Amino acid sequence: MPLEPLSQKEIEDRLAELPGWSLDGDRIARSYRLGSHFAAAALVVHIARVQDELDHHSDLTLGYHTVSLTVNTHSVGGAVTEKDFELAHRVEELTAGHGAS
Repeated sequence: MPLEPLSQKEIEDRLAELPGWSLDGDRIARSYRLGSHFAAAALVVHIARVQDELDHHSDLTLGYHTVSLTVNTHSVGGAVTEKDFELAHRVEELTAGHGAS
């Protein structure tokens, strides 16, 4: 079954299940604060591994003590799809183990 863009209502409903995530233009986005630059870099590596597992990649930015990501689905014209929320949920599952807030 091909991916379909989610409606605005579907996006809002799914974002309600993901505290800290928001709609940023045509993408969903989240930033995390960590205890050190090294901890932030380790989280980036872990997110990259999950993205490879899902074959779905976000724009991922490493800052000083921070990690930010924005994601949409390029194959449907840059719209938000269920695949983006699958990635967001997977990222949320691993951030606590990195001490991210």
